[in-house]
Parts: sequence; C-alpha cells; structure tokens
Amino acid sequence: MKEMSGQAKSVPSESVLPMYLIVLATAGVLYIVTCAPTILWQDSGRFVYRIWHNDIQGNLGLALAHPLYIMIGIAAKYIPLGDLAYRVNLISAVFGAVAVANLFLLVRLWLGRNFPAVIAAVTFALSHTFWRHACIAETYSLYIALLSAELIMLLQYSRTGRVGFLYWLGLFNGLAIADHMFASIPLLCYAAFIVVLLVKKHLHFRQLAIIILLWVVGALPYEYLIIKNIIQTGDLAGTLASAAFGNSWQGAVFNTSLSLKIVKENILFLLLNFPTPNSLLFFVGLFVLRKCSSEKAFSNIILALLLLFFLFAFRYTVPDRYAFFIPFYCVVSIFAGLGAHFLQRRINHQVFVCLVLILSLLPVPVYAVVPAVAEKVSFNLGTKRDIPYRNGYSYFLRPWKTGYRGTERFANEALDTVEDRAVIYADGTVAYVLLYAQQVEQKRRDVKIVSGRDSSEGAPVLNENTVAGLMADSAIYVVSPVKRYCPGFLLKNYDFVKAGVLWRVVERK
Repeated sequence: MKEMSGQAKSVPSESVLPMYLIVLATAGVLYIVTCAPTILWQDSGRFVYRIWHNDIQGNLGLALAHPLYIMIGIAAKYIPLGDLAYRVNLISAVFGAVAVANLFLLVRLWLGRNFPAVIAAVTFALSHTFWRHACIAETYSLYIALLSAELIMLLQYSRTGRVGFLYWLGLFNGLAIADHMFASIPLLCYAAFIVVLLVKKHLHFRQLAIIILLWVVGALPYEYLIIKNIIQTGDLAGTLASAAFGNSWQGAVFNTSLSLKIVKENILFLLLNFPTPNSLLFFVGLFVLRKCSSEKAFSNIILALLLLFFLFAFRYTVPDRYAFFIPFYCVVSIFAGLGAHFLQRRINHQVFVCLVLILSLLPVPVYAVVPAVAEKVSFNLGTKRDIPYRNGYSYFLRPWKTGYRGTERFANEALDTVEDRAVIYADGTVAYVLLYAQQVEQKRRDVKIVSGRDSSEGAPVLNENTVAGLMADSAIYVVSPVKRYCPGFLLKNYDFVKAGVLWRVVERK
C-alpha cells in the first residue's frame, strides 16, 4: 500500500489549508448556532432513541439501519456536553461543516481559485434541505462529508494517476455504505470507471484487490448486520432484500410513475433550496463543463452522479423524499462553482464578484420570511394533522432550529396531565419524544407509551380484543384521532374527548 502513504502532492498547500479551515469554522459556527437543542419529531427522534438503546440495527429493515451513524452517536453519548439529544444533533452540525469544507476543497483543487470554491460551498451550505438536516439528528451530513471526500480522491486520481487515491476512494465509499445506501449510486459509477481502467491496463488486479479490501473494511458495520441476520434467520434472499430496500420500500425504490402532484412538489423543493439568481450559475457550469475541465474521468462521473441522484430523488415516492435530493444539491453546487469560475474569467470585475457573493447569501432572508408568507396564503404543506407546539410553516420551511423546544413542552404537558398508569397511543412522529422524556429524563415511568414500532417497557398490547379491558382498568389516550396516525379500530368504534395536548378515548354514545 505504498501509494496510499506517498501522497505529498495530495496534501492541501499552505495557501489552500487556511481557507479550508476558515470555511470549516464558519460552517461549523452556522450549524452549531442553528442546531436543535433537544430531541425532535419523526425520524430524528427515532435516531436519538436508538442511540440511547445502543441499537445499531433498528426495526425498519437493514437499509434503514445506518450503523456507522448510530455507532458515532453511541460514542457521542459518553461526551459530557448538554443532554443526549443535543449531543446527537451536534453530530450532524460537525459533519455538515466538514461536508461544506470538503466541497470548498474539491472545487478549489479542481479549478484553482478560491472564488468559485466559496460560491460552491456557500450555495450548498445555505441550501434549505441540507441546512435543515445539519441541525437535527440525521444521517445526511455524514454521508455528504464522505461523498465529498470520495470526489476529492477521484479528482486527485484523475489529475495524477496515482492509485493511492483510489485506495482512499474505496475506503470512503465503504464507510459511506455503512452510513447510507445512497452510496450505492456512486459505487456503480466508480465500478464502471475501474472496469475501464482495468481494460486500459491503468490498474492491475492486485491494486483492485486492495481497493476492494479497503471498501470491505469501510463497510464492515453494514456487512456485520447482513451476516448476523443471515445466520439468525437462514433467509439469504430476505436479508439481502432488507439490506437493499428495508422492510417496506422496494416499490418506492423502483417506482417509475410520476403524478402531476409529485412533479409540482419536486419543482417547489428545488426552488426552495436555491432561491437566488445564482441558481443560473448551475446551468452555466453544466454548459461549459467540457470546455473548462481537463479531468475527463472526473467530469464524466460528476455528470453521471448529477443525473442519477436527480432521477432517483425525483421519482421517489416516500413522504420525506425532499431529503433524498440532498446529494443532487451537492453536485448542483459544484456546477454552480464551475459557472462562477467561467463567468469570473470573462467578466473579471470586482462588481461581479461582490454581486455573486451577496446573492449567494440571499437564501437566509428568504427562509426568514417564507413561513409567514406561506401561512398567510394558507399554502398546503401536505401535512395531515397539526401537532401541539409545532407550527408546520416555520418548522418545515425555516431550516434553523435554534431554541426550538416544542417537543419538550408537548412531552411534559402530555405526561403531566394523564392519570396514573394511563396508556398513550402515539404514532411514529411523536412516540420517541414521549419515550425520551420517560427513559432518558425519567419522567412518569408509570405511564405506558404504545406505538407501532417502539413502546414503553411492559406496555400492554393495544388492539381490538384488548382495548375494552384496558379501558376498564386505565385511561387510554391518543395523540391524534386522525386516519394513519390512530388505530383504525379506535376511530371506528370509539369517540375522543380533547384533554390538553392529547385526546382521551371514550365509549361511543
């Protein structure tokens, strides 16, 4: 592995390193200041819950296990800095800053100028969906940090031909697989590239074996889960399907149909993430890619990634598909940097540079005012119900989560107001908020939280056959008496009385 250690030329020069550190620190301050201070709703809450229980597999299928992220969260659990949820949220902030700094370094190494690299970094750092997920417990900022590292290694190999960069590429992609199955899309591109190198005899099979070995080492957390499940179940096909698609998402992964509603929503996602005239720089970069880049392999792969990431996210049908555009936004920002580079070389005027820099910051005031405007015109966010202490417009349309403690208020009020030994049915959006208050903050352990995924220790079975007996012995509450968020047998056979932030289940009159 001689090539892996002999990489003096790959180390950023003294002129690049200070700028890299400045970008890293600036992005770090942005995301730490805007980071959520406590547990949040939905998947973010589930991640915190899994980390608390050292659960590296979860119960949604292997494709949604994200073992590398959970392992890092478990390590963060032992750092004495604020409460558990805040520490887990900070993981996203830290890796979000690394991702932005890596993007700066990638474009700086590629184009040789700070200006386009800064534009690419700022464009991505302030894109709505990435910023939002860099402030909460989620897997995406870690994935983008690894993806950007992969692309740096790919660029350096394209420029130098030194196979050591491919070794690092294999390791980083293996780690990315252990974090998120998104990494399988670049893996396909890299595999095709390596086949071309083998055919042209630019790569030997011994070197390929080293790349594969390092990839296997990086992906070990995920491989461990796959092997463990094959041994435990004896079901090879079922385990591999779970590893590729999770328990219930194979149809969404292979979806090829589009409705007008999905197309409209996707267009709105794109506009929300790049609400600035600088978005036109992307099209300039796309147009001049062949003209401005001498690294043919690198150019071909980022173009392929742009297309594949876009196609995957655009026709995906899961409710939170807006998050699956994040890798596409990363590549869009690279092209925006290239567009800025091309125009700067032709205009070469300080006014142009200043204007582009100012416009790159435009998303911040846009995100500040968009929630109020959307609420005033009653824009449909697609949410099916209201949750106490969560204004959907500001929660979803404003990326920063500074000071947001609506989850704490909800959990405290819900647990404080119910009777002894009460039973609360909570859907997946809110269940982990209540479980966190119970198990981490040791609040009202006598109350039993029941959900479709995870429940309190010793929680009763709540179904059509047990509900009458449970009601005779204790009060039963639900968070939302709404279809999909409440068991159908309760909606069909019982009434609900508002009780603070909950609804009490009562006999139908």
